Amino acid sequence: MGETSTTVHPWVAEAASQVRFGIVPAFLAEWQDLCRFVVDAEERGFDSTWVNDHPTRSMDTFTLLGALATATRRIRLMSLVSCVLYHHPLMIARGAADVDRLSGGRAVVGLGIGDDVPEFEMLGLDFPPARARQAALEEAIPILRALWAGEEVTHSGERFHLASAKLSPRPVQERLPVLIGGGGEKVTLRQVARHADMSNFGPHEWVGSAFSPEDVRRKYDILRRYCEEEGRPYEAILRSHWTPLLTLAPSESALQAKQEAARIPDAKLRTGPLFATPDSAIAHYQGLLEAGAQYFLVTVNGRDTETVDLLSERVMPALEPRP
Repeated sequence: MGETSTTVHPWVAEAASQVRFGIVPAFLAEWQDLCRFVVDAEERGFDSTWVNDHPTRSMDTFTLLGALATATRRIRLMSLVSCVLYHHPLMIARGAADVDRLSGGRAVVGLGIGDDVPEFEMLGLDFPPARARQAALEEAIPILRALWAGEEVTHSGERFHLASAKLSPRPVQERLPVLIGGGGEKVTLRQVARHADMSNFGPHEWVGSAFSPEDVRRKYDILRRYCEEEGRPYEAILRSHWTPLLTLAPSESALQAKQEAARIPDAKLRTGPLFATPDSAIAHYQGLLEAGAQYFLVTVNGRDTETVDLLSERVMPALEPRP
């Protein structure tokens, strides 16, 4: 049921020829501001944007992605990530398929197990141990794949149940690319190797705790080994690294002023924002490319147009994919 193909998704394969960035604006609460930012990002050449799955503090993931689908033409639209314990797999499958159809085949489905204990409590959900949440993800992915493939699914498992469910209309893409968020080296990266088209982790305690290039290199070495064990090409996984907050300035003095005034997302958590000049940002991302990353997701302050300018005009053109 819903097996993952060993072929490389065309969007993943583009990593061999170009370094791409996805971008999302923090601190923009109004739809008009968010839409304007994403349309501008598309025009600047950013490859993707995404919506988090935090029902208590942001718009619904697939509602917002669907709206962005109608306002854009090229940019990829991700859920990053849909928590499999917040939603029944049929509802994730439905939302993702709708975004894919509305966008003409630009959806990327990020999946994860959830780490926000207060949010689980607000939703009236138990917060199981990590192993149980990982098992729920393992159970959900074949269901999603089968539904997107047009199969009729009957399933009775530990967490999820379906009775002769079939998804119509289906996604536009023959196979929706699936991202699994996190960098856990014992379970999560094995699940990436088994099921995903994209891996994403970074310097954040909820997203893999990859705080150094050495962390990144170690995790990719582990991912490569798991791919070999699962019989999947390592090149079938798009290797993405996330910057929790990127702030750029043209000089060190200007950067210091911005850093002192910065608003940091998830400030109570262990996280690694990046404050840099264009030259130091180029060195940072080139070092991550050397460590094995291929693709970058960055969060910026949505009002910080200077950072977006410097990233798109100075940093992105200077980076080359690792041979």
